[in-house]
Amino acid sequence: MSLLVATLITGLLLIALGAPLLLNHAGYAAMLKAFPRSRAAAYVFFSAGAAWFLYEIWHLSPADFGDYRHWLFAGFLAVAVLSFKCVPDFLAVRGLCAIVLMGAMPLLMAGYMNFTHGRIVLYKIAIYLAIAAAIWLGAQPWRLRDFFAWLFAQPARARGVGGVLTGYGVLLAVVAFTY
Repeated sequence: MSLLVATLITGLLLIALGAPLLLNHAGYAAMLKAFPRSRAAAYVFFSAGAAWFLYEIWHLSPADFGDYRHWLFAGFLAVAVLSFKCVPDFLAVRGLCAIVLMGAMPLLMAGYMNFTHGRIVLYKIAIYLAIAAAIWLGAQPWRLRDFFAWLFAQPARARGVGGVLTGYGVLLAVVAFTY
């Protein structure tokens, strides 16, 4: 993945997340409020996150426990399947966190060891903040529900957060074409 594509993807994701908040879209707010405990979202996001993780496990090199990849694959597959029965609460949040963590690697690798552009820091800040949020929410997924309750308690908060996300996304989309 090129640096242009990685920065552009990050910017477009931020715009997609922030623009409906900025425009105060009621359906988007209802979807976000229902997301943490949604069974349908859990099946989609947790299954996608688990599938991506299991794909990476299956393709481990011998230096990365690749000799034991069959055992690791079977163990993590069992954990993923049993998660739907044993810990069904907030699986959508955990799945989204897994997708964010798995997706951060190719985005960050696009700018690895690239010191020629100072603007590269702009997209890495967004990705590292997403990684930190994913780790925190993966351990305490109910915090996303609490965040959405706080966010939508006052319409100005949702618009402010939406404005920041959209503005930063537009900045990244513009910066992507300056490398």
